[in-house]
Amino acid sequence: MGMGMMENLGSVSTLWSALVSVLLFWPVVNNHVPAGLRQWLTTMVDKLTSYLSPYLHVTISEYGHERFRRSDFFLAVEAYLSHACARRARKLRADLGKDARTVQITVDDHQEVTDSFGGATIWWYPSKKPPRTNVISFYPRDDDARFYRLVFHRRHRDLVLDAYLPHVLAEGRAVTVRNRQRRLFTNNAPGSASPYSRKGVWSHVPFEHPATFDTLAMEPADKDAILDDLTAFRDSKDYYASVGKAWKRGYLLHGPPGTGKSTMIAAMANFLDYDVYDLELTAVKTNTDLRKLYIETTGKSIIVIEDIDCSVDLTAKRSSDKKKKKSSDEDDDDKPKLPTEQDKDEASKVTLSGLLNFIDGLWSACGGERIIIFTTNHKEKLDPALIRRGRMDVHIEMSYCRFEAFKVLAKNYLGVEQHDMFAEIRRLLEEIDMSPADVAENLMPKASMGKKRDPDACLAGLIEALNKAKVEAAEAAKVKEEEEAKEEEEAAKEKKEDDEAAGKVDETHEELFVLDDGTIYVRTERGVVFSLLHAYDMALH
Repeated sequence: MGMGMMENLGSVSTLWSALVSVLLFWPVVNNHVPAGLRQWLTTMVDKLTSYLSPYLHVTISEYGHERFRRSDFFLAVEAYLSHACARRARKLRADLGKDARTVQITVDDHQEVTDSFGGATIWWYPSKKPPRTNVISFYPRDDDARFYRLVFHRRHRDLVLDAYLPHVLAEGRAVTVRNRQRRLFTNNAPGSASPYSRKGVWSHVPFEHPATFDTLAMEPADKDAILDDLTAFRDSKDYYASVGKAWKRGYLLHGPPGTGKSTMIAAMANFLDYDVYDLELTAVKTNTDLRKLYIETTGKSIIVIEDIDCSVDLTAKRSSDKKKKKSSDEDDDDKPKLPTEQDKDEASKVTLSGLLNFIDGLWSACGGERIIIFTTNHKEKLDPALIRRGRMDVHIEMSYCRFEAFKVLAKNYLGVEQHDMFAEIRRLLEEIDMSPADVAENLMPKASMGKKRDPDACLAGLIEALNKAKVEAAEAAKVKEEEEAKEEEEAAKEKKEDDEAAGKVDETHEELFVLDDGTIYVRTERGVVFSLLHAYDMALH
């Protein structure tokens, strides 16, 4: 037994010596052997090294199968190493991220980082692959391709692949969420991004809106109901999966201008810690482009379409209407329209069907934890199919400012919670419709007051503005009443004239009878008798 082991050790030692000799003389061989043989020898040396080494390697590239998009796994590894292992590294790299205002510390390239998991020791090697400068490529890169190499003993293969790598992914994503700067996205115009660049369909800036539900001017009961609904949605991933629904929710914010619809969206984003995607429909050419935009959004996000009734024409039209319009256009224009122009016009529109699929179709189930918000000043103008339950699950009316909402504004702008003028303001707010934006504008200190805020002057100015609005509203109501009365009078006059005309016709066609002498007469419902000739003359006139 001992002799056999000694023989095996001797064989391994001999093989290892031969391998070392090959490595020492490899530069000489590399310069004097043909390219084909050199490639074969390289492959054999790599195989032999891999066979003899007890360590396995896993490479995680910065760009995976998607050529122009950074790998989510690579970003998770980068965040994990920076958080869990950076303190043990000897070489670090400090940078200020595009979306962060604090210094970010990461492990420098070519720096070994050691980690342990489940009793196994794991080594990480951040590195980069230099570009091939002598190769002409139509896919330029902004910098060198980076990658992470993971090294571990082969006896820990199952532990690393089945447990450690999922652990790194989960922890890295959690660190990214905790440290990330939330972003405000807008969609790029079609054709603005080159297919050979990394610029995507969305551009973004840091989201820094300060609005919160504490500063939102809204009735407390309505505010609490919205907060409860948002909390339930955020914590209901398993519930949505159990009932077979995509993890998304729709909100319709409707009401007059200046009632705080955009502020409500910002407060939602700050409460949930979500990114915001401001979708401009007029910049979307086709339904296909709309689906691409949705696919490129991430989880934990709010997708917003503001003033949807004004963005594009989303009126559902029947095919018969389209044919009628087409025939009308052909009658009006003797010059036929080129087929390419027709196709271009039809392909450059987002349809109601496309938007419905965007909200509630199969593509809407790609990903999860998304909120879709529509805003409008005129809810009645929207197609009922667009705002039904299941698409816009919650309808929130953003109304005029009442006393409870005013108290929030007074606290935010003036720092007062009680005042002698509050009673008068409460009475006026119950009588006058004024938006929270107008109330807030009147609470702001005027330029003549300097930097010091005078609550008495601001509240007195608000009362004056409310009284002025009350007078203007009364005058507008009086003018409207006079116009309605005039319209009713004109309508009554037209109806009377129509009735008189109809009466004349009725008088000439009530009853026909013939006398013994053969004369034909007409008897009306009023008992008047005319000859047929006389009745005919009346009908003509």
